[in-house]
Amino acid sequence: MTANEYLYQTEETTRRRELAYGILREPPAPFFSHQLVVPEVARMWTDHVQARNLGSVAVAPVDVVLDRDRDLIVQPDVLFIAASRLSIVRGQVWGAPDLVAEVLSPGTRAHDRGEKLEWYRQYGVRECWLVDAAAETLTIVDFTGPEPIERAAQGVESIRSSVLPPLHASAFRLFA
Repeated sequence: MTANEYLYQTEETTRRRELAYGILREPPAPFFSHQLVVPEVARMWTDHVQARNLGSVAVAPVDVVLDRDRDLIVQPDVLFIAASRLSIVRGQVWGAPDLVAEVLSPGTRAHDRGEKLEWYRQYGVRECWLVDAAAETLTIVDFTGPEPIERAAQGVESIRSSVLPPLHASAFRLFA
């Protein structure tokens, strides 16, 4: 399937789906625990972003067209786009968000930590949060330097974001 077929010839849906180099992926619905964590991440980011007029936060399903020519369209669980870059939102998101979060599920863990994380790095996402609800751990992957840097936060440890400074929150808030 091409990006144009995906975007303009399929019905609008609230189902999660992605186009990976022309192959349509429609994973099953996330577990309930996954759906409890997604709004907590979105709330944390939205509270921080709105108070400072930093940009916009959205939750899946929303299409992020990373590469139209290569038919690569993803749907991060939560995404943030800085105010100065909101012009990339035109129906869908046309380009890399500044920050994305993926809540890891048993069925998507390997894909989210592997191939999808590499796409985010390759196409210009500045930071990715990998949220492991089962282990109550947050891994922040910072792509702003020459090499990705991973930082973990658990319990009352402070979350340090390169994209959303100064975010004053603990990992515990995501899982409370």
